[in-house]
Order: sequence, then structure tokens, then C-alpha cells
Amino acid sequence: MIIKEICAALDELAPEYFAEDFDNVGLIVGDAHQEVKKALITLDTTEAVVDEAIEKDCALIISFHPIIFKGLKRLNPTDYVSRAVIKAIKNDIGIYATHTALDNIHKGTNRSMADQLDLKNCEILVPKPASIKKLTTYIPVDDTEKVREALFAAGAGNIGNYERCSFTLAGTGSFKGNEDSNPVKGERGITQLEPENQLNITYAAHRESAVLKALFHAHPYEEVAYEVETLENQNQQRGIGMIGDLPETMSEKELLDWLKKKFHTPCIRHSVLTGNKINRVAVLGGSGSFAINKAKSLGADAFVTADLKYHDFFQSEGNLLLADIGHFESEQFTKALLYDYLKEKFPNFAPVLAETNTNPVQYT
Repeated sequence: MIIKEICAALDELAPEYFAEDFDNVGLIVGDAHQEVKKALITLDTTEAVVDEAIEKDCALIISFHPIIFKGLKRLNPTDYVSRAVIKAIKNDIGIYATHTALDNIHKGTNRSMADQLDLKNCEILVPKPASIKKLTTYIPVDDTEKVREALFAAGAGNIGNYERCSFTLAGTGSFKGNEDSNPVKGERGITQLEPENQLNITYAAHRESAVLKALFHAHPYEEVAYEVETLENQNQQRGIGMIGDLPETMSEKELLDWLKKKFHTPCIRHSVLTGNKINRVAVLGGSGSFAINKAKSLGADAFVTADLKYHDFFQSEGNLLLADIGHFESEQFTKALLYDYLKEKFPNFAPVLAETNTNPVQYT
């Protein structure tokens, strides 16, 4: 295989479009046209991870965190980022990062956390805004099905657990072509009244290019009349964090012990215990303090995340247990998620789980 084929598959799972604006995802280092037989999957790309890739003959590293997060102004082997990048380049090893693109899909980082806790009835905690668009177009009656099918094939018409969704309204279109026109219906210079269908169909914003290309290719008219709107609807298939119900009610102490066991951590920073029972739990991998109030508004009894600061814990206010399990610990299962996906996608390809422990935080 070549690297760009693996990149395309990863973008199908977690489109780069879904990443947050501050992020740096996709193929960060390397040649997309390079051949690759094996890929090393890791949470972080450190120099030790690059060494492991060299040892295991992996021409591609698939990392959750991007090794280059902010712009590099020089490449000198004076810091851990530059050393890793230089070594990867010298050894023809590509580096691909998923990060917040994987965070923002329904079966991504946060669903992995939810599955560890056996949460049921899971929903996105913070749906991604402006991620749904609606196309309205006007089509001659006899051509409606052809255009509709082309739009479905391009990925339009998917709503939650349903696909091939659209709405059609019959009407009459009017147009008059000038002397340079070449009308499919009627004659230039003469006003034409044509029975048409108004077709309305929604699509994920990242599919816009493919959807419009399909529209222009399948539509019979020389000039295609269409409108595109960005909807305010919440997208429950796209967004960060997850909220769901525990299989059974727990005390706060029982939940904290459960978290230690499931996330393989010896200690957890948490807010003051209040004696509340825990039924509904919100999770968010990585730095999640921005979603504390959202977890409250959705009725969470506990919020499991990482990187909480001193003053963040005050937001508990006696009605929400805040549990900081650690950044690495909250995202550790992304490796298995990516491994399983690639193994199923390419049965003859060899993804390899990195053995290097990249957690920079130690407990004594």
C-alpha cells in the first residue's frame, strides 16, 4: 500500500474537517506516495516511538497527538519535537495525527471512554455546531430520481440512524435564456414554464464538495439553480464528549474505585464528596474543563475528564462529582480503536500497537 491510501481511510473514519481550528491533524511528516507495509499506532510520537518504528520496519506512525502542534521556525535537535521529526525524516517515516478529528466522531475517543465504563444510552456531550447543511435545488420532474440518487451516492441524506432522506415539493419553474444560452428545455429568448420538483436534502458539511459535484454532474440544466444553508440543528453524530447511564447506581467512592480499575491509574484528583448517588456520567478525553457546565445542564452526576485546574473544582458546587483521571489515562484507548479500525478496513495490512509508554506523568 501507499501512505495516502491509509490516510484516506483514516480521514474516512475521522475527517480532518472535524478537527478543531487550533489543531494540526493529517499527514504531518512524510511523503503521501511512499510505500508502507506496516504502521505503528501510538498515543504520542516521541523519539523513542520513532526508534520503535525503525526497529519494527514501520514506514508510518499513526499518532493520536500531533508531534507538531504549533509552527516550527527551525529544525535543530535541541528539543524533543525537533529530534523526533528529524529522525522520522532521516528514516523515511511518515507521521499522521488524528487528535480532535477522532474526538469529534460518535465512535471515537470519548465513546472508547464510555465503553470502558459500560455506559448505556450514550449521547454526544457537546455537539459540533454548523456541521449540517441543507441543499435546495429545482429539477425537471423526469430527472428528479436521477439527481436524488446521485446526491445519495455522494453522501447526502443521512440523518442519525437513517439514510436516503429527502423531501420533494412539486411546482412550476420559469426561465428565459439569452442569446448565449443553450436551454435543455424550451428555446432561447422565450419564457419557459416547466413542471419541476423542489428537492431538499441535508448533508454533513465536510461532504459539500462531493455533494455539489454530484449535483452539477447529474442535473440536466445548463445553469443549475440551487441554495445551500448552514443549519443550527444539533448534530448528535458529531461532537466532543459523551454522556450516558451507568449499568447500576454507584456511590461516589464506588465510582472512583471503578475509574481507577478501568483506566489503570493509581490515583484520581476529584472534587469534594457530597454523598450523592451516581447514575449519569459524562466523559471527555483530554482537557475538558470547558464542558463542566454542559455536563451539569444535561443532568450528569459525575464528569470524568483530565487537566482540571484548582479553580475548576469549585464548579462542582456540591451537585457534580468532578474526576480528573489524567490526560494519558483518558485517551489511552484510542490506540486500540485505530488498530481495530485499520485491521478491519485492510485485512492484509499490518498495523502494530506501539509498546513504548509515552505517558510523561508518573505517580509515586
